[in-house]
Amino acid sequence: MSFKVRIAQADRTIEVPTGATILEAALDSGVSYPFGCQSGNCGACKSHLVKGEVTMEGYSEFALSDEEKDRGLILACRAVPWEDSEVAWLEEDDLIVHPRRVLVCKVVGLEDATHDIKRVRLEIASGGPFDFSAGQFASVTFGGCPPRDYSMANLPGDPILEFHIRRTIGGATSLHVAEQLKIGDGVRVEGPFGASYLREAHRGPIIAVAGGSGMAPIKAIVERALQKNLPQHIYCYFGVRTERDLYLHDHFTALASQHKNLHFIPVLSEGDGMSRRCGLVHDAVAADFDEVDGCKAYLAGPPVMVEAATKLLERRGMRRIDVHADAFYTAAEMASANKKTGAER
Repeated sequence: MSFKVRIAQADRTIEVPTGATILEAALDSGVSYPFGCQSGNCGACKSHLVKGEVTMEGYSEFALSDEEKDRGLILACRAVPWEDSEVAWLEEDDLIVHPRRVLVCKVVGLEDATHDIKRVRLEIASGGPFDFSAGQFASVTFGGCPPRDYSMANLPGDPILEFHIRRTIGGATSLHVAEQLKIGDGVRVEGPFGASYLREAHRGPIIAVAGGSGMAPIKAIVERALQKNLPQHIYCYFGVRTERDLYLHDHFTALASQHKNLHFIPVLSEGDGMSRRCGLVHDAVAADFDEVDGCKAYLAGPPVMVEAATKLLERRGMRRIDVHADAFYTAAEMASANKKTGAER
């Protein structure tokens, strides 16, 4: 049994099997529906329920407030229809939808960024061109491993794709990348996906916060803003545990010396406080910003960090629509949410 769900912007009606979410069915049907975490924590797939009835699986109140729910908003990744329905994702003036591509790539670069993060570079052999916006991600399949979601760290238009892949406990894909992946191996890449990309028309200050391998999309966002000569101040915070977890420090320090509007702030949660700022990265943001009027924020990294930073920015007065968040869930966390793909990031 299934239900028919019309997706307004796609001008399509899809079949949603009983028990499946609207987002799952939309992606399976080839609809480029905006989404991020797929587990009800980021709000990227927030949509209007135009008509019909759905049941909402568990989600974070920071992704969908009670007030928004009362106004008829849903999260497509948690909405299970129980009758024929119609939905429309939230529109933005600068909403961008790129064509989804399936690429055949080969590994042309492997580098240890830290003790547990690999920088993987891929050359597109077929399926291109691959258009995306800085901050988006792709579903990447290495060998016989299950597909996993990783953010592009390179600039749009670059001929080489770059991904930062952190080894996670129990992560089959990240283990393969850490121990078995080699130059010349074939890789399948599908995308782009995600709504946490740089809004290039925005001219207010940018607050970019990365945790761990969340530096991948933040790197792309910051570099794209500089490439486009955006004039506003860009505050790039990089939260890691210890000194050995910090990478790309020299790269961003050099960029900051070349671009006076870029401010790079590494923060160590277990540092000694002698040479770098210490503490939680969202606390560093709190110390630097009493108000965030006119700012946009881009957040990427562990879910706890993303949620804490989001709540902080909202307390400072930032509108939810100006917070673009990409929480990096492990395969185990995604499996617990019964998702088919996940982010071993």
